[in-house]
Amino acid sequence: MLRIALATLRARGGAFAATFTALLLGAAVISACGVLLESGLRSALPPERYDRAPLIVAGRQSVDLDVKSADGTDYRSSQPLLERPRLDASLARDLAAVDGVASVVPDRRVTVRLLAAGGAVTGANGSLPQAHTWSSRVLGGFRLTEGSGPRGAHQAVLDTRLAARAGVRTGDTVRLMSASTPLTFRVAGLVALDRDRTPRQAVLYVSGAAMQRLAPHSGASADAFGVFTTPGTAPATVAPALERVLAGHHAAVYTGDARGEAEFTDIAVGAANLVGLATAIGGNVLLVAVFVLCATTSLAVRHRRREMALLRAIGTTPGQLYRMITAESAVAGLVAGVLGCPLGVGVVHWLSGQFAGRGLVPPDFRPVIGPLPFLTAVGATVLTAVAATSVAARRAARVRPTEALREAAAEPAGLGRGRLITGGVLLVLAVSALGLGLGYRTDFLTLVGLANSLVLLLVIAAAVLGPLIARAATTLLAPLMDRTGVTGWLAAVNSRAGAARTAAAITPIVLAVSFAATVVFTQTTQLSRSADEIRSGTVADHVVTAPAGMSPELARRAAGLPGVTAATGVVRSKAIGVGSLLGTEETVSLTAQGLRPTALSATVDLDEREGDLSALAPDTVALSTTAASWLGLGVGDRARLYLGDGTPFTGEVIAVYGRGLGFADLTFDHDLLLSHTTAGLDQAVLVRSAPGADGDTARALSALARAYPGATPSGALAADAQVAEQRAVAWVNYVVVGVILAYTALTVVNTQAMNTASRRREFALLRLTGSSRAQVLGMVRRESFAVVAVGGVLGTLLAVPPLALVALALTGGPVPAVPPLGWLAIVGSTALLAMAGAMLPTRLMLRVRPVDAIGTRE
Repeated sequence: MLRIALATLRARGGAFAATFTALLLGAAVISACGVLLESGLRSALPPERYDRAPLIVAGRQSVDLDVKSADGTDYRSSQPLLERPRLDASLARDLAAVDGVASVVPDRRVTVRLLAAGGAVTGANGSLPQAHTWSSRVLGGFRLTEGSGPRGAHQAVLDTRLAARAGVRTGDTVRLMSASTPLTFRVAGLVALDRDRTPRQAVLYVSGAAMQRLAPHSGASADAFGVFTTPGTAPATVAPALERVLAGHHAAVYTGDARGEAEFTDIAVGAANLVGLATAIGGNVLLVAVFVLCATTSLAVRHRRREMALLRAIGTTPGQLYRMITAESAVAGLVAGVLGCPLGVGVVHWLSGQFAGRGLVPPDFRPVIGPLPFLTAVGATVLTAVAATSVAARRAARVRPTEALREAAAEPAGLGRGRLITGGVLLVLAVSALGLGLGYRTDFLTLVGLANSLVLLLVIAAAVLGPLIARAATTLLAPLMDRTGVTGWLAAVNSRAGAARTAAAITPIVLAVSFAATVVFTQTTQLSRSADEIRSGTVADHVVTAPAGMSPELARRAAGLPGVTAATGVVRSKAIGVGSLLGTEETVSLTAQGLRPTALSATVDLDEREGDLSALAPDTVALSTTAASWLGLGVGDRARLYLGDGTPFTGEVIAVYGRGLGFADLTFDHDLLLSHTTAGLDQAVLVRSAPGADGDTARALSALARAYPGATPSGALAADAQVAEQRAVAWVNYVVVGVILAYTALTVVNTQAMNTASRRREFALLRLTGSSRAQVLGMVRRESFAVVAVGGVLGTLLAVPPLALVALALTGGPVPAVPPLGWLAIVGSTALLAMAGAMLPTRLMLRVRPVDAIGTRE
């Protein structure tokens, strides 16, 4: 059978081209997602500043929580932390008391901006410099190359690469800005990494007194501790004792290359993003690949009915026929998988650049390329090809020889009982999902989950019941087609007679339009709602923003300006809670904002629904309606959350508000949230002026902002900056849509081309009986138009229920935001491909003389 399968592949290369291309594309994307997944799981970097200390004690960069599944079993769920956890400085004494520890060196650091004439000077990867205490230099490989160490509170030592970018040398002065106005320092010396390596993060060192000037509120904490062991003591023997000391602290001991995780805290967040992105894209691609390949291979097998009938009639057993078809698919899948993996490497590098440009991974992210993702991609491609062929091959192999000959002559008249039952069950499940969504209309997670399931159920149901839908649609369109003359009448008759063929052409169009519309318009609805909430919820007269954040001091000074009635800084972070989806608990990462309670109502209108926002205090929290739905909390309940640095928070819910998409899921007291952020900076300052004082306030704010380089006064919050993360997530979903459209475009073209190619004899017979070339083209054009119309309308209608659930979740109403041009782009591109897939083969076939075409083989 394998020899026959290989011979069939050689003889029918054109027929297998579309299936092979689909498998090739699937292998490329799956291997790319596998590489990204492996990169996320193995995203460790060797330490630089910590490479001399055998052990590093630092805060854990994730929160691990025990949650329950729907069946009551416990499982562990992890969420990365956005902020850097800090440790109590007094922990150094307990660590030093462990047997085998020679010394413990604390490391304090703060993010600073080095200001030059052209603006802030950044490091090699565009990151802001990190200032560290000079005493912590012994932890890593930086050596003094020029000058001396810093003395007093007004000196600093820069790494040579940072000094070169800033154009300064030893003895020059530099301006450093952290959480206050710029401070002036003299460059006492320069340091460089061993072997003249380029530091991943720009580094500068200052004395303890200077650190107190740059970070006045961090004196009682440390970012990490370097632990040196006594001579002859292996780090592995000391680590367990250190772990026991850390019991009850949100901290861990890092050794070897894992010390890089403690040094580069952005790696953990980027790794978690990569794992999530790779899983989401790979899962969607695999799902669509199976669906598309099932349609493609089923159509290919149907077009080989004569061949199958002849093989059965000459004595081929069902098992032999089945093995031949599956062997063909396995060989095609193996070759496509092997050839698709190198393409996957190119996809990885393209995606890496896109992810880095949108802040989803660090700018210097480099993928980890090993053999496992490629072996998995090849195996998945082969299994997908065989699985997609199995159903069609099993049916073809089971038919008796006489029935096979009869089926080869004409299409079956109706659907089998199995397809009718399956389609009915799918429709019942879809209706149940819609009803459940309407019943849970206040539960955001449930609505979004049901919307994703609903579109899948509807598309599969449409594919299963395709011939019935095709007959019903062509019956409705027949009167219109009849009015266009004899070619329209022929098109209507052919569409009804070849219902299975018409359904096969309609299904990929339905898939493309419904999936793409659901994903794209979910994002447009969310972004539109967010922008509306920002515009309607900002009641402050003036807004001051800065790309890298600004000192909280600016908001305090703005509140004291003449004519200002209220001013608050806006600090942004994240918090982690436990939500529930249809009985299964899940950890969720929620956006959080901090505002001053005394200025809250005067600067923003969060659309208070329940409770009293004016009661906001350090031990309370306000929730958006979405967060309340996720967490299952209401006014008066106790919220148990983890702040951005992993600190547990328990507080009373004092209000529920509606404008969470535009602002944040959670609202905390400003100073509380600020104290648990890494940078300790505000992202914006909202100012409300007294009536008639607007112009004076604007001038005073402009003068004040000049003291804080980078701060820019404006009249409103910029929606693009507020929803930057949402736009990044939307882009990822657009990538998924692009892959889906590429797959379905391939299927649309292939289906139309195969359907048209199989009608060579029909076209020849029409021309021999008097039909002109133009009439045949007109007939095919009208048939294609009917396919496009039915597919586009049905795909749009199938997207309506899931989009209504999404709109209910996001806006409280059933109407999503659907840009007309976006809908036209989705439907129009699919329609053009379908028309091209039918018309081009038709034109090519009509170039052959009818008398020659009538005698050609199938």
